[in-house]
Amino acid sequence: MNLLAPPRARLQIEVVFDLICPWCYLGTRRLRRALRARPDILADITWRPFLLNPDIPSGGLPRQEFLTRKFGGEERARRLHATISELGRAEGVPFRFERILRMPSSLDAHRLVRFAAREGLAQTMVDSLFHAYFAEGADLGHTDTLVRLAMRIGLEATSVHRFLDSGAEADAVHAENLRAHRLGINGVPCFVIAGRHAIAGAQEPEVLERLIDVALVED
Repeated sequence: MNLLAPPRARLQIEVVFDLICPWCYLGTRRLRRALRARPDILADITWRPFLLNPDIPSGGLPRQEFLTRKFGGEERARRLHATISELGRAEGVPFRFERILRMPSSLDAHRLVRFAAREGLAQTMVDSLFHAYFAEGADLGHTDTLVRLAMRIGLEATSVHRFLDSGAEADAVHAENLRAHRLGINGVPCFVIAGRHAIAGAQEPEVLERLIDVALVED
């Protein structure tokens, strides 16, 4: 420990995100890169759930059906996915959209993040869920899949299964989603820094750093 080093500035960062949003995966990686460039900052990150598809059935939808509804056809979706995949490679994010067979409801996955937060593992759980969905094509709406991913980061299977079966935290996730909309957040990711400064989109690390600097000056 360097006793002569200046104290690190503590900064609250809220990440409003959805686990089935590729831009959120990309954006959170860029946030991490921005924070790595700022060892003078100690970031306290809070993960705020957002439901991009709140009306999707609990069992999800075949992805092809979902893409047709959302984009009007597969070709437009393919072009978008190609763009995101290229951006992802620069951040070490291995998008494998062709492996995703179902568009899940993300409600239970968000609940699982809240459960993991009790053990100080929220960010680890978020990383695991993002990778499983976008790189492996895992169905995040399936309880057994979520239990397996929770075990992967060291959570106990029986406790996780019991939690997911209970429906606990579902109301909290819906309340957070409603809160985000009431605050005017209609797209994700959205980064809220120090409770006052917000920026939406998968911003480049340099943009996030500038906003961090503004927040530190005004603190």
